[in-house]
This record gives sequence, structure tokens and C-alpha cells, in this order.
Amino acid sequence: MRKKSLVVKIGVLLLIIGIYLFIGPVNRFINQMIFYLSMLNLESLKQYILSFGIWAPIISFILMILQSVAAPLPAFLITFANAALFGWVKGALLSWTSAMAGAALCFYIARFLGRDTVGKLTSKFAIDSVDEFFNKYGKHTILIARLLPFMSFDLVSYAAGLTSMSFVSFFIATGIGQLPATIIYSYVGDMLTGGAKLMMMGILTLSAISVLIYVLKKIYNDKNKVS
Repeated sequence: MRKKSLVVKIGVLLLIIGIYLFIGPVNRFINQMIFYLSMLNLESLKQYILSFGIWAPIISFILMILQSVAAPLPAFLITFANAALFGWVKGALLSWTSAMAGAALCFYIARFLGRDTVGKLTSKFAIDSVDEFFNKYGKHTILIARLLPFMSFDLVSYAAGLTSMSFVSFFIATGIGQLPATIIYSYVGDMLTGGAKLMMMGILTLSAISVLIYVLKKIYNDKNKVS
């Protein structure tokens, strides 16, 4: 039974990698999305989403799922863009539902493909640090983590999939915990203008870059220790 499960996991992983590597349009589409997310430029992201016309909400939905899998790309930029393009109420609904879909995907990637795959998508250090959070807060970890702005949404989803937690419990806690931040970011993204909006964007961008640098530094140090 275990052998069959392992074959299925490997097959799914190889299928995903194969689609990305060998189907040109898919490869270019995903790389383009990652490029616009990594720019950390709200206006460029908005124009990219708008360029798809009536498909813009679907593209935004896919962008949120992509950033969930490719941690630690920032999610708040998409939330701000959604609010600016579709209004804060519709934008918040779009951001929340797509974030929930991304969280579910991360959970099942970890549940079916295991810690080694998650470590490659994020880092061993990052997963270990979230593991400590799970050990400290137990069954309340998901709700607490979703309410803390400095906790990575994606890493928590991956880490939850590596535990014995049921998907239903994970999904409900994620939905409740994620809602306040989504509403606040959407309201700010739609209502603030000029200098206030730029300042908020600057603070969030600086925070995202700081977390990224810290994680990359830890990964580099961990690899040097091993070697």
C-alpha cells in the first residue's frame, strides 16, 4: 500500500514538473506571472491583470494560488491590486477565496508529497521554524498564525499538511483567521490614496523583502554548516 502511494506521489510530482518544463505556453505564462509578482510593483501588477480583460479576475485568482505555492512571494500586492481594480468588497472576496484555494493546495502538496518536497519549495529552516510554532500552540496554531501579520501564510499551510490535522479543521481555522487581514488590506488598497498609500505599500514591501533576506540568509548559513 505504501509503495503504491509513493508511486502515485512521484507520478503527480513528475506530471506537474513535466507540464511546466515541456509545455511552452504554460512555462511562459507561469514565468511571466512570477516576474510580475517579484517586481513588487503594484501599478505594474494592476496593468498586467487588466491586460486580460474579462479574464482579469481569473488571472488574479491564479496569481494568488501561484504565490501561495511559490513562497515567499508577497500576497498583499495581489490583495491591494484586487481592491484597486474591483472595489474593496469584491476585491476582498476575490482575494479571500483565492487565498483559501492556495492554502488548500499547499496543504495537500505537503500531505501527499511530504516534507522533502515542501523543503524544496520553501526551505528546511522555514519549515522547522513553523514546526516550532505548531509545537507551542497545538490545535490553535492555524487560527493564531493567520491573525499574525509576520507569519507566512504559505508556510503555515505547508506545515499544517505535514501534521495529522484534518483538512476541515485547517480550512475552517484558515478561513476565520485570514478574513480580518484580507478585509483590512482590501479596504486600505481601495480607500488610501497618494502619500498614505505609498507609505503603506513601502512598509509592507520592506517587511516582505526583510523576511525574504532573512530566510535566504538562514538557508545560506545552513548549507555552509552542512558542507
